Amino acid sequence: MAVISEILRQVEHRPWPLPTGPWVMAQSWHDLLFAHWPVPAATMRALIPPQLELDIFEGEAWVGVVPFRMSGVRPRLFPAVPWLSAFPELNVRTYVKSRNAAQPKPGVFFFSLEAANPIAVALARGLFKLPYFNATMSLVDDGQIIHYKSHRTHRGAPPAEFVGQYAPTGEAYSAQPGTLERWLTERYSLYTVNARRRGAEIAYIGEIHHHPWPLQPAEAEIQVNTMAAASKILLPDIPPLLHFARRLDVAVWLLRSAE
Repeated sequence: MAVISEILRQVEHRPWPLPTGPWVMAQSWHDLLFAHWPVPAATMRALIPPQLELDIFEGEAWVGVVPFRMSGVRPRLFPAVPWLSAFPELNVRTYVKSRNAAQPKPGVFFFSLEAANPIAVALARGLFKLPYFNATMSLVDDGQIIHYKSHRTHRGAPPAEFVGQYAPTGEAYSAQPGTLERWLTERYSLYTVNARRRGAEIAYIGEIHHHPWPLQPAEAEIQVNTMAAASKILLPDIPPLLHFARRLDVAVWLLRSAE
């Protein structure tokens, strides 16, 4: 894993300055597939919390289904431990901004995040207020193709499953400013909405930092994908826009109010 201090020295690609205060968690993301579908903006607006503003590109909203694996997950000042620090993960996401902030920061809103580690799921739900779910998952790299399976097992949650294979088909590159692929991937914050005391719900922002995404063109064969449907999102019957990334090292900051 790259040293976080090295990652923090490269900031010219960021759309805004680094967060103040110390980062609290390090992670590495591996063998990641971005599978994106366009969704009508009006449809997506009805599915995100009213505290957030939908972010759109040329009039359309986008939904991503993103399988990958994690390693090196650790709090600041602590080493990674094998039983907690490495596991597959899969998320379903769209793109939003804060509705009330003076200068809204484009970010990610997660409808769901699957992880094959019950301890990590419990910690993420508690500390980061994110909709993590337990799942049985596997990622197998045969040297040419990534074989990925995920089956949600979280008690009381809607069923959700993903089965597919994917692989890069070209060399790595950095997406250019103004392009859809950069808009989809170069995001340095996430948003979540959670109840405070007295029942009021507010938006929180969590910021991250990493080098520019080393994107590669990709191909995929997806046999089963009910991930978006579990969050009441109907994907269009068209091939997804696909990108692959072999590895990205990430620093994470604590949540704070986005108001």
